[in-house]
Amino acid sequence: MREFLIAPSLLSADFARLADEIRDVTAAGADWIHFDVMDNHYVPNLTVGPLVCSAIRPHTSLPFDVHLMTTPVDPLVAEFAEAGANVISFHPEASQHVHRTIELIRSHDVRVGLALNPATPLSVLDHVLEMLDVVLVMSVNPGFGGQAFIPHTLDKLRRLRVRVDATMQRTGRPLQIEVDGGVKASNIAGIAAAGADVFVAGSAVFGVSDRAQAIRSMRGELATVDEGLGFAAAK
Repeated sequence: MREFLIAPSLLSADFARLADEIRDVTAAGADWIHFDVMDNHYVPNLTVGPLVCSAIRPHTSLPFDVHLMTTPVDPLVAEFAEAGANVISFHPEASQHVHRTIELIRSHDVRVGLALNPATPLSVLDHVLEMLDVVLVMSVNPGFGGQAFIPHTLDKLRRLRVRVDATMQRTGRPLQIEVDGGVKASNIAGIAAAGADVFVAGSAVFGVSDRAQAIRSMRGELATVDEGLGFAAAK
């Protein structure tokens, strides 16, 4: 059985009170904390760096899931690892040598993810999938929060699920599929049925006053998913 995890994204949090926001979603039942790291170069926005990660690390024991939307990637790896990152994902287009960046992240005893933009083909995984811990599928174009889920992501997830399951059977290593962009209670079951394990939710969690209820609603929808048949069961 796959384990479904919910990872609220700090991109939608109140930056004036980040420590409180972190504690709030931790108490609300989040599984991971997702960091959207943007550099105003690879993507058209500028967000947080290692200092922010380090500053809020003492306020939760949850894993920190760091998504680097930056170029270059390699100079930031050690800093985020030291700041408390548990997972670091990067985009293949932002690295000169994908294999080398994967090995660099692994050398810091951090789990490795590769992030795929909506137009990035699954073929980029051909020679590195067995080296990864996470494949992060972007269901919006990166750079801004609050965007709508791109529907053709579901087909991409289904095809990726087949590859990931075959890889795990061959290697015996766990490998998670994460989805980021437009995830909410009304579509999370369909996304899970298509193959996702980890769900990044920004405004769907931080954008409401009752974060615990938002996460409970998502878990309730996930409970309807029939993994064997690959669809969200009718209520």
